Amino acid sequence: MDLRGLSGGLYQPLSPANIETIHEASLTILEKTGIAYESGLEATIDLLENNGATVDRSRSRVFLSRDLVETQAQKAPERVVLYSRDGDYDLDLTQHRVYLGSGGAAIKIIDLETGDARPSTLNDLYQLARLVDNLDNIHFFLRPCIPTDIPEDAYDANVFFMCLKGTRKHVMAGVNNEEGFHTVLDLASMLAGTHDKLTEKPFISIIASFAISPLKLCTQSTLIMQAAVRQQIPVALSSAPMAGSTSPLTMAGTLAQLHAEQLAGIAICQLTHPGAPILYGGIPGMANLRNLDYLGGAVEFGMMNAAIHQLAHHINIPNYNSSGLSYSKLPDAQAGWEKALTTILAAMGGSNYVHHAAGMLESMLTVAYEQYVMDDEIIGMCCKVLKGIQVDDEHLALEAIDAVGPGGTFITSPHTVAHMHDEFFQGNGISDQNSRDIWQEKGKQDARTRAREIAKTILAREEKSHIAIDVEQAIRKKYEILL
Repeated sequence: MDLRGLSGGLYQPLSPANIETIHEASLTILEKTGIAYESGLEATIDLLENNGATVDRSRSRVFLSRDLVETQAQKAPERVVLYSRDGDYDLDLTQHRVYLGSGGAAIKIIDLETGDARPSTLNDLYQLARLVDNLDNIHFFLRPCIPTDIPEDAYDANVFFMCLKGTRKHVMAGVNNEEGFHTVLDLASMLAGTHDKLTEKPFISIIASFAISPLKLCTQSTLIMQAAVRQQIPVALSSAPMAGSTSPLTMAGTLAQLHAEQLAGIAICQLTHPGAPILYGGIPGMANLRNLDYLGGAVEFGMMNAAIHQLAHHINIPNYNSSGLSYSKLPDAQAGWEKALTTILAAMGGSNYVHHAAGMLESMLTVAYEQYVMDDEIIGMCCKVLKGIQVDDEHLALEAIDAVGPGGTFITSPHTVAHMHDEFFQGNGISDQNSRDIWQEKGKQDARTRAREIAKTILAREEKSHIAIDVEQAIRKKYEILL
């Protein structure tokens, strides 16, 4: 059952009037309060000033007019396609089409054998790519963990290489600096054949966390963002304020600030390269006021992320945001309900590119192999909701009802056989649907145990590299690949 790219927009926490009110508030923020910037962005600030922005260099602050912001937003594409390596998992981001996948920058992983948390490694990143490649309901692979066992200067080439070797699905990740971006651009061009072939159908994209909430441009990430758009590589403009900490406690206030940050980033991108493919990357979150940690699994997190799609759709730009986070430390019931609730809200809201939907635990600090299997099931169920109920002559089944007649059974009906694999969600085998007797005979396994066994089975299969041998040899000769 293909559940990719189905249309959401069924859940709308903001009314049309609310959307317009927040948009106007955000424009007021940019005009009146402005956005600050770090040193090292002189050329970017000059670019804004030369196009009508007002700059107060004594306070390192720039003020953007409504006309400037809205004119530049209109230049951004309404549709962005993030390509897969073989064409089977292309992501057509437009309108309310929904795709969900992995995400994060976890520094710990729950070991598949011991069940204990440990630092994540480069091999973990590769094995997770292999695992996701075999889970149909995880639609893309955003680098989920940081390889803590390699030096920082080797990070960018190794991360992208291992992701691209392990999966044919679209790969997204951040880079450390501009030099790292150009390394990744060269590596991906080697895979594509030429730079032009890569930009024609980009199978990689970049996350640029350009905004330090509240309302400040990060030098390094802004320069990475601009470098990527100059090369026509899609960029997610990530900004992730926490309500009560780095944005107002109220959801409306957080959305207004975040929308202002996004509008500023969009303006910079389109002034840098008009028409550049970008994703509105608002990720509204919440601070845990007990300890000021990030609180990703709350129901309000799902509500705000659904609202973000509405704000992005208001200015006709596809969006990147988040679901599937949990404060739980292991794959348990708490993780299940937090993930399911935030993911169904994001999916029904119509968010286009939803990362973090698979694998994450401990408020983004940890991932777990088995959690990807469990989240594949959750994502599939959420996407099945978007498929809706088909009503036509075939599905009304009047002929079948007449043929079976009163008191009959549909178990052996040809109509049942014809639709037994396409009407109901089938799942990946993790959900137990046996009787108690059979469940006991099979060892009384819980969902986490079954998920671990499925993950082990997938990873025990013969490895299939998604990089041709000659290309891999050329990349390894040019760059120090550490696995």
